[in-house]
Amino acid sequence: MKVFTSVAIPHEDILKGRLTMDVFAADLWEVYKGRAPAEYQDPDIFFKKTYLTKGLQNLLEMMEKRLQGEGGDPVIQLQTPFGGGKTHALIALYHKAKEKGYNVAVIDGTALDPRETIVWEELEKQLTGKVEKLKGETSPGQEKIREVIDSCQPCLILMDEILTYATKAAGIKIGDTTLSAQLLAFIQELTGAVKTTEQSLLIITLPSSVLEHYDESAEKLFQQLKKIAGRMEKIYSPVQEDEIYHVVRRRLFSQIDESKAKEIIEEFLNYAEKEKIFPEGVEKADYREKFIKSYPFQPEVIDVLYKRWGSFPSFQRTRGVLRFLSLVVYSLRDAKIPFIRLCDVDLKNDEIRRELINHIGHEFDSVIAQDITSSDSGAKKVDKSLGSSYLPYSFGTKVATTIFMYSFSGGPEKGCGVNEIKMSSAEMDAPSSIVVEAISKLEENLFYLQYDGRYYFSNEPNLNRILLTKMDGISENVLLEKEKQLLSENVRKNYFEIYIWPSNSKDVPDSPNLKLVIMRENHTKCNEILQNCGDKPRVHKNTLIFLCPLESERSNFINNLKKWIAWQLIESDKSLYLRQDQKTMINQNIRKYKDIVRELLLSYYRLIYLPGRDGLKDINLGKPTYGMDLSIDQIVYNRLRSEEELLERLSPLVIAEKYLKDRDYVETRRIWDAILNTPGENRFTSIDAVRDSIREGVSQGLFGLGYIEDGKPSCKYFKEDYTPTLSEGEIIIRKDLCKVEEEAIEETPSPPSRAVSTTTAPPVVTTAEREDRYTELNLAISPTVERLSDIVRLIYFIRERFDNVEIRMKISAKEGEISISEYQDKILEALKQAGIQIEEENNT
Repeated sequence: MKVFTSVAIPHEDILKGRLTMDVFAADLWEVYKGRAPAEYQDPDIFFKKTYLTKGLQNLLEMMEKRLQGEGGDPVIQLQTPFGGGKTHALIALYHKAKEKGYNVAVIDGTALDPRETIVWEELEKQLTGKVEKLKGETSPGQEKIREVIDSCQPCLILMDEILTYATKAAGIKIGDTTLSAQLLAFIQELTGAVKTTEQSLLIITLPSSVLEHYDESAEKLFQQLKKIAGRMEKIYSPVQEDEIYHVVRRRLFSQIDESKAKEIIEEFLNYAEKEKIFPEGVEKADYREKFIKSYPFQPEVIDVLYKRWGSFPSFQRTRGVLRFLSLVVYSLRDAKIPFIRLCDVDLKNDEIRRELINHIGHEFDSVIAQDITSSDSGAKKVDKSLGSSYLPYSFGTKVATTIFMYSFSGGPEKGCGVNEIKMSSAEMDAPSSIVVEAISKLEENLFYLQYDGRYYFSNEPNLNRILLTKMDGISENVLLEKEKQLLSENVRKNYFEIYIWPSNSKDVPDSPNLKLVIMRENHTKCNEILQNCGDKPRVHKNTLIFLCPLESERSNFINNLKKWIAWQLIESDKSLYLRQDQKTMINQNIRKYKDIVRELLLSYYRLIYLPGRDGLKDINLGKPTYGMDLSIDQIVYNRLRSEEELLERLSPLVIAEKYLKDRDYVETRRIWDAILNTPGENRFTSIDAVRDSIREGVSQGLFGLGYIEDGKPSCKYFKEDYTPTLSEGEIIIRKDLCKVEEEAIEETPSPPSRAVSTTTAPPVVTTAEREDRYTELNLAISPTVERLSDIVRLIYFIRERFDNVEIRMKISAKEGEISISEYQDKILEALKQAGIQIEEENNT
């Protein structure tokens, strides 16, 4: 198909880019002064580029008839929208009147200064070359005005922008009145005078756009002028809506090959019919007729500009459409396209974009950049995402541009449907379904695209799209950091030492305390930690409890974690233009997803692995109860307690059966070590549980407690309440052996009895009773680390003699180092959990 510039040839000024605004801003006063651009000053060029609408032809005929004395309206009031063609019509009247040799007076309220020039004096000066009869600051009266006009017939008086002059004149005092009031009187007298003549015509323009009324006082003047001029008015509209196509084509193009244009139009119509993309209510024949009138523009281009953008008070309708389309034609002068569509408007072009932005607000600069024109905009991403075959068409950018052009008007109408988008964006060598795909992808990628049954842009971001964009920008490292933080915040360290995501086995110490190891991945790496602590074999294997994530829950957890982080990022992003209701929704979602993420965290980290005799034993915690307010370690603790994998006490009978069935004695320390070291052994909440069980067994006579003396077990405590120390050398002994020792003591022969005296014998005082006694002990000792177990045993002995035992210990550690965080987590936390108060702390 031929390119449009070979079918419709643009005027030279369009092709060369001589597109200053004054070319399209008609100015009657400049024409009168001989200073206007050639497009307006030269009658031949002016009429060559001017399409004579029915209204303009009618106006010229009315002028001709009136000035030749053949009757007609003496006063015509032109009241059209701003930029609606009234000044252009006045220039056409001026040139035709001059061509006929008629007298013409031009009064332009914008150009005249009421402090220097009085309208009635200027009128007489232009018509007669002097100021005599109409001289003075007060209106001269209808009779004098008639005398001047009658002497200059045939006479055309053109009064443009008279409201502007009246507004300025309101500030000039004339005696007890104002020049503005005198002007109103003059207009009334002038209309009356013209009516009494045969060959004079007064044409006066008044705006209809509120934008042109400067303030309340100007509005009042406007109404007064309308009332005065309206008494003999002939309201005239120079351009009808269906004529705008001709006006545009005549002004922008020097010639159009109609036959070639029809060939191009017919090919598009066949495509549109085949693809079924005509909007509802649009018939092919009617569309053909409009397209022939508007070519090289698709009808939608002019309709959207004239009807929608033209409804903005600031958009100078006919003038604004011409100015804008001249820029579009210039920008497309080298484009290989058969006609111009809405999607061909280059929003990246500064001049074109500025013409639009001026009417809708400068915040749309960033909207256009973010969604349509910048290299990383959503539309450009869609261009690439549609595949290499469609990349040259830039469907994402074209569809977004079409929607943007449809999005605005000075009234309630905005947006477009899918078929309207297809009509303005489809390519004849591609299926129109690709446009639908582009729309779908734009919805996923654009910030400011809205949909309420019709697609349109606004300056309010689409929260769903912002959310997805923020989610896409969240890195894996941010997710991992947040996940780890959540794990830390959801453990209380009341039951276990906590180790989160150890990078190697050395990160988990080989200590006798119960440890909950939360793994980042599944249980495959648990065995490494179970078997080793760094480069040494692990001893206390049975103290490990592993908590691992369930892989099938990861996707749901990560997706919702991203949403939570994304909502927080949206809240903190000050560059977003958000309504108050959107801000409220954001805060609600932050709270909502905080709860969701915590619940999903508990559902995700739910696989417990325990050391067992045959490998790791697994327990599935299941999905948490909704609203459960328990920490992770508390949930694990409760489940292990209910499964009897974690005990608070051990039956003394079990100890007797398990450890003394085939032996005479066993060290208490070995029992504790076996519990700590042997996978699958019973686990206890604390060492006190084992001490209490042994104490209970000794008290019940299930076994005795003693020490190895001279290589043999010696029972010291049997059927009495004594708490073991679980230190080296301390043993429990079979009860039958303790009974033999007890019987041996009982069978020791008593000394020979003496004759019973009738007198009371004095009490026997033993050596111990005769010895002095301590009622309070205060010891300061400095034991080595290796002898701490002996100290513990000693303390238990002291507790048997004294009811109130206080222990104060000073720990001094040198020639090494420990991080502050490790000191706080491992030392201070351990003392806190043990209920030990720190009386003095002095670390360097």
